[in-house]
Amino acid sequence: MNKAKNVKEFVERIDSSKKVNPKDLSSDQDLTIAIMNLISIEEHLVFSGAKTGKTAFYDLIEEVREKRKTLMQKIIPSYEGEVWCISKHLLASSMRLMEVGTKQQSLGHKEAAYDLFNQAYELYCLFWGLNMNMLNIDDVKWIEDNVDDVKKLTAKVNEAVAAVPPADEEKAPQGALAKMKAFVRKAVDCCIE
Repeated sequence: MNKAKNVKEFVERIDSSKKVNPKDLSSDQDLTIAIMNLISIEEHLVFSGAKTGKTAFYDLIEEVREKRKTLMQKIIPSYEGEVWCISKHLLASSMRLMEVGTKQQSLGHKEAAYDLFNQAYELYCLFWGLNMNMLNIDDVKWIEDNVDDVKKLTAKVNEAVAAVPPADEEKAPQGALAKMKAFVRKAVDCCIE
């Protein structure tokens, strides 16, 4: 994306992007972070109840869960199949990877932290891809839990990843995940109000 020449051009670009995409993604991004934290609170309430034996922690779960569901409906007003649950788990997994990455970073394991942060962002992009209908679910195939098949598939994926040259920001993204990451990078900007 070319840099805007002035503030007016910048505002016009933002307005036109909102016309193409009616979702206010900067606001929705803030909302997804709140939802991630509510999911985390639900988990902490379960563990606190189990660790302390105090059922008062368990009693709070329903209230927090209802708040999370209400907020999720603002981002995912309609869905089919398991999209709701997949979305919730993508956000929860993204949040957890961020937290583990932060802990790795504080231990001085920067490369491990960077890898975890990147994985968290990829899951976050998958969330948006799924909820903005950027993923073609018809192309997703179920495979049996066969250890040999999983090993073969993993080997193929590793070979394909190893064969990919380093990313060049000037080139257009190639795969679906790369396209989603590029889209989220441009469209979801929490600093634009």
